[in-house]
Amino acid sequence: MDMPELESKVCKILAENLSVPESQVTPKARFQEDLDADSLDLVEAVLALEEEFGVTIPEEEMEGVQTVGQAVQLVASKMGVGA
Repeated sequence: MDMPELESKVCKILAENLSVPESQVTPKARFQEDLDADSLDLVEAVLALEEEFGVTIPEEEMEGVQTVGQAVQLVASKMGVGA
């Protein structure tokens, strides 16, 4: 899987889990400010990403993630996908 494909898949999963239109889920979109996601929404989204990609994302690593782009990078690093 390459980076554009990974980004597209992550955005789709986040849109579904956060109940927002996929068009709003861009790399620059901030979870709380732009997507109106609370901490429970984010936990559920992370679980969905872990399940979809077969990775483990520790809670402390998710704490610093504020944008969709950062989440994509985190999943990419877990999967060994280069930019």
